[in-house]
Amino acid sequence: METLLLDQSYRPVARVTWQKAMTLLFTGKIEIVDEYEDRDVRSVSVTFKMPSVVRFLRDVRRKKRVVKFSRENVYARDKGKCQYCMKPVPRPKATYDHVVPKSKGGRTTWDNIVIACMPCNQEKKALTPSQAGMQLRTKPVRPKSLPNVFTFTMAWQPGMPLSWKDFMASYTYWNSEIEE
Repeated sequence: METLLLDQSYRPVARVTWQKAMTLLFTGKIEIVDEYEDRDVRSVSVTFKMPSVVRFLRDVRRKKRVVKFSRENVYARDKGKCQYCMKPVPRPKATYDHVVPKSKGGRTTWDNIVIACMPCNQEKKALTPSQAGMQLRTKPVRPKSLPNVFTFTMAWQPGMPLSWKDFMASYTYWNSEIEE
């Protein structure tokens, strides 16, 4: 079983094992917000209800992390737009283009990968943008941070404990298509 971990302001931070939640509880770092009614944690002499939702008592300082190179983060950096035609590309249809193709010595790095729509990626083929007669609209760079639009949101989904629902965004709200 998992426990939902909230920050001091009751925002979801992570999902942790109930064992980790109990360790944080006994070290005085968290308080229990909600418990599983049908689950107990037993020791030799004491029985506790298993925590379902817990909250940090103090503000959690987070280390500034370098943005990891990943497909999701490239999509976020490029704001979900093809870097050749600038049209929005739905996440499932996004392709990743090597600006300098691998066949020409290009590497898979922040400064050589961009989001491209399928038609632009097929038109470019294994050529550089200038060889293909295409213009790269923004220069790819390693971001210091990602746009706020793409911040992590934990969404409640069917199958998760109901006690988590009040603290998490609705899955359908965050994952349905936005109408213009």
